[in-house]
Amino acid sequence: MPTKGNRGFALTTPILLFFNYSSPRSRALSQQLRFLEMRIAVEGCMHGDLDNVYATILHLQEVENVKIDLLLCCGDFQAVRNEKDLESLHVLPKYRNMNSFWKYYSGEKVAPVPTVFIGGNHEASNYLWELYYGGWVAPHIYFLGFAGVIKFGNIRIGGLSGIYKNYDYHLGHYEKLPYNHKDICSVYHVREYDVHKLMQVEEPIDIFLSHDWPRGITDHGNLANLLRQKHFFEKEIKEGTLGSEPAAVLLDKLRPSYWFSAHLHCKFAALVQHGDDGPVTKFLALDKCLPRRKFLQVYLPTLLPSNYRLSSTTNLGLL
Repeated sequence: MPTKGNRGFALTTPILLFFNYSSPRSRALSQQLRFLEMRIAVEGCMHGDLDNVYATILHLQEVENVKIDLLLCCGDFQAVRNEKDLESLHVLPKYRNMNSFWKYYSGEKVAPVPTVFIGGNHEASNYLWELYYGGWVAPHIYFLGFAGVIKFGNIRIGGLSGIYKNYDYHLGHYEKLPYNHKDICSVYHVREYDVHKLMQVEEPIDIFLSHDWPRGITDHGNLANLLRQKHFFEKEIKEGTLGSEPAAVLLDKLRPSYWFSAHLHCKFAALVQHGDDGPVTKFLALDKCLPRRKFLQVYLPTLLPSNYRLSSTTNLGLL
């Protein structure tokens, strides 16, 4: 279990958000539930390091005397079950490691907290393709699909897997198993078809996950601080090419309360005001799981009844 003296994993300050109840019935309910809190942990790039992420959460629960109800991962989860899956993982051969997901798949270990993730650009793509519409990759671990929306309690969570490349965006999912090298490099590219499905969502989305950042999001946060961390982003930001254009379109359409991303291996926060009198989206990008990196955020989105359960509302593409 990580402590200050060993791996030194960094945890960031919780974001607190509470509902305002207006009707007498709602006010009475809020009084009954005032001590019931739902804590959601959000993690950036997993890179197959489930053991250390879960150890960090367990350490946090013990030290702070709190319970984490849900873990969200923003991609590069690497659900590698066996050595064959490594062949579909788009990384250099020297980085093709089994890591720790296989322990949870085999039953050797069980995830200590319900976990929901999207895909990134370093995945066991052959396995995720089997669950294109979403599904359980292991007990307590759910893949949101290439595009999907689920509910956890009364929290609606949407997500878009992969990263954006304009030259593949208008194509279908043409890759076939067994993947050749070109397929391995393209199977995780975002497709217009998947974005179109999410554009049909009408009910409010509380949380949205994407792997790469929505294009233009850097206009809404501390750009100077970002460039101090990642000075080589400057050219793409000036050219307007940093991030995903489809994600930006979805951000404008869905206007979720929270949007979480990863991919660029740094922490970056932003506030997006939708119109003069519209809602505000709180954006946060997180780092990968390494010592002294800001890869995990815990917050309280609302007050909820007990007995949380995960239910899929769109895993068949019915948005």
